[in-house]
Amino acid sequence: MPELPEVETIVVGLRPLLQGQIIRGVSHCDWPPTLAGYDPQAFCATLAGEEIVDVGRRAKYILLTLGSGRMLTVHLRMTGGLVYRDAPAPPAKATRLIFDLAGGGQLHFTDARKFGRVRLLAPPEVPEFLDALGPEPLPDDFTLDRFQALLRGRRGQLKPTLLDQRFLAGLGNIYADEALFRSRLHPQRPMHTLTEEETARLYEAVRTVLQQGITNRGTTLSDYRDARGEKGNNQEQLFAYGQTGQPCARCGTPIERIVVGGRGTHFCPYCQPRIGA
Repeated sequence: MPELPEVETIVVGLRPLLQGQIIRGVSHCDWPPTLAGYDPQAFCATLAGEEIVDVGRRAKYILLTLGSGRMLTVHLRMTGGLVYRDAPAPPAKATRLIFDLAGGGQLHFTDARKFGRVRLLAPPEVPEFLDALGPEPLPDDFTLDRFQALLRGRRGQLKPTLLDQRFLAGLGNIYADEALFRSRLHPQRPMHTLTEEETARLYEAVRTVLQQGITNRGTTLSDYRDARGEKGNNQEQLFAYGQTGQPCARCGTPIERIVVGGRGTHFCPYCQPRIGA
């Protein structure tokens, strides 16, 4: 599933290509549920003539701000992608939407498993929709003190808490595993047992693995592509996620896989011991 680094990479790639572009229309829509209940004909008619004034990100959402004040939000879910084409191109098998742009290019939304969603929000809906998400982990104002305040009073396990988008925006399965490996914390560790030093390690690890993912233009394990359809490189820098049976880069112990909160979870049993083990 594309996470914060993948979505940020797509946004940075799309911004110079889309800002100021006029949406001429939507020429392809083969899976109406992609529109999250919006009538396809009304959706196409509403967008015709809209200018894209900004391309941004909030958590794992791509946000296209339109000249009318409305906003297109794109959630890629497991296999979604948003790719810019310089000239009209035929839809691929997994292409769900094609936005035709007045400049001659197209924006293709692809989604093999059909879980992704594109929503058109009116101005009153936008703040409420975004405010339900937790804080972004990379801005300068997300300090260690703020992270410690978020943890205060929580008693759940580490990994499910990190994946909760109301707690922290943008972190997903891949980068949660990598952050816990880097900070030497077991994914099932109870939140309330963390020391100040361990909390500081986790804070730095979360920010480091996310920034590394952005620098490496995302992690491509199967479907993820950037705004130009290119693979990312961060899969070459994974130490825990997907490394089941491989020797730990620190100690040589084989990486194990368990299920935590319904999600496949990878960790080193020696470097990331359970409390009391």
